[in-house]
Amino acid sequence: MEYIIGQKFVLSDNQVNGLLKGEYENCVFENGDVSDVDFSGFVFNTCVWVDCNMSLIKTNKTAFRNNKFIRCKMLGIHFNHCNSFGLSFLFEKCLLQHSSFLGVKMKKIKFDECDLTEVDFTESELKEATFNNCDLFRATFENTNLESADLHTSFRFTIDPEINRVKKTKFSLEGLKGLLEKYDLNIVDPF
Repeated sequence: MEYIIGQKFVLSDNQVNGLLKGEYENCVFENGDVSDVDFSGFVFNTCVWVDCNMSLIKTNKTAFRNNKFIRCKMLGIHFNHCNSFGLSFLFEKCLLQHSSFLGVKMKKIKFDECDLTEVDFTESELKEATFNNCDLFRATFENTNLESADLHTSFRFTIDPEINRVKKTKFSLEGLKGLLEKYDLNIVDPF
């Protein structure tokens, strides 16, 4: 397996075909369309992905350790198929619609200004996670640990406190509606 360290890959001009299966450390990947690429078995340590289309990539046993994704399109990715050892991410201004984190342990993960529409967080470990200004429309939270997470700036979520762990989780007053939705209450702002 190849070992590549400290390189920058501008993935335009179809350079994606030149990515060898291997371990990439401290590398930067920019401006590429790697959608539908099979990254199974690849290892990415402390890598940064900027302005990449990564939709529908194959992630069977892929290791993403301390990776940062900035303005990436990441539709339909099964992060639950990744190698769980050291799995850690930071997402900034990413489009992650229809992706799955089913059962993934992501303590202290940070989502910053991301579109998380219809993302599956079922049985995920999101303790101390930060969801900063994220759209969580139709995201699935079931048996999810959100203890001490921060969702106070996020919106359009539905989280049932009876089937999720939400102790010490931060919500805004506007976000309380998403916690009570199953009760079909008519909540009126008095001001």
